[in-house]
Amino acid sequence: MRDVAAEAGVSPMTVSNALTGKRPVSEQTRRLVMAAVERLGYQVNVAARSLRQGRTGVVGIAVPTLDSHYYSQLSHHLVRSFARAGLACVVEETRASREGELAAFRDSRLNAYDGLVIAALGLNEREINALSREVPVVVLGEQELHQSVDHVSMPNVDGAEAATRLLVERGCSRVAIVGSPPLDQLESATLPEGAAFSLRARGFLRVVEEAGLKAAASYAGVTQAAGARCALDLLRLPQLPDGVFCVTDTLAFGLVRGLADHGVRVPEDVLVIGYDDVEDARYHIPSLSSIAPDHQGLVDHAVHLLRRRIAAPSATPQDVTVPFRLVERESTRRPPG
Repeated sequence: MRDVAAEAGVSPMTVSNALTGKRPVSEQTRRLVMAAVERLGYQVNVAARSLRQGRTGVVGIAVPTLDSHYYSQLSHHLVRSFARAGLACVVEETRASREGELAAFRDSRLNAYDGLVIAALGLNEREINALSREVPVVVLGEQELHQSVDHVSMPNVDGAEAATRLLVERGCSRVAIVGSPPLDQLESATLPEGAAFSLRARGFLRVVEEAGLKAAASYAGVTQAAGARCALDLLRLPQLPDGVFCVTDTLAFGLVRGLADHGVRVPEDVLVIGYDDVEDARYHIPSLSSIAPDHQGLVDHAVHLLRRRIAAPSATPQDVTVPFRLVERESTRRPPG
């Protein structure tokens, strides 16, 4: 930095301010400094800065899987948002297991990450609360955390209600949910994917009961292949449902394929709506109606809360639920006649 200062004809402090933005410098001075940086090939000594600041400039992102429309999209946007904040990311899969999530906390501590964003499905509140004392953390998901740590969640019940209500409004009288255990076992069932699926099923069931409809449920996993298997379950029913809410878009993609393989058309024979509004939903054939949580808001809140937690470890935890939109596309619009 002293070499850059001598080359630019300014003080080392001015170079530091020009590079970090901690204090304002004139545009002319900034250009002088950046020109000197370019000529000398100057690079920040990350190790020295980490020792001085007590930080590494790296955060962890832990998600159940990257082989998922939703989690791959979420990880992509988190990495980009942290990069804009000057933080690098290490992304890892937890396989939706307690062991994988414990490993994410352990890796964050051993590698001295500045903080961790984790979509936790396997750990309970007591464990998360204890582990959060070792590393700044923001939890994504539907755990009941009682404001013990910073937490960002989706509007699962309200979104599912809106999706199901759309099916009813479109004239569906035989509805089904894909991604849920039998509805009479909903209160006692524990799904590997955590609380989100159960909450979405509760939202579905609430509208079904209000409308006085009978409903079916099918669960075979979380992949597109699981959605296709659920299509077979629905086809075996005495009467095929005319409206289906899938708790994720990924399941909806598989369901539509599975129905098509047996000559059932969407939306002509069955209306289908998903949840997550991943990018592929608008390009699918037919384009998929979906519940669109505020993805960017979720990412922005997660990044803001983690940076706040890193800077102020004793700050009061915040619990945020992002809003949603219902995006209707071809899969719930029956053609005329």
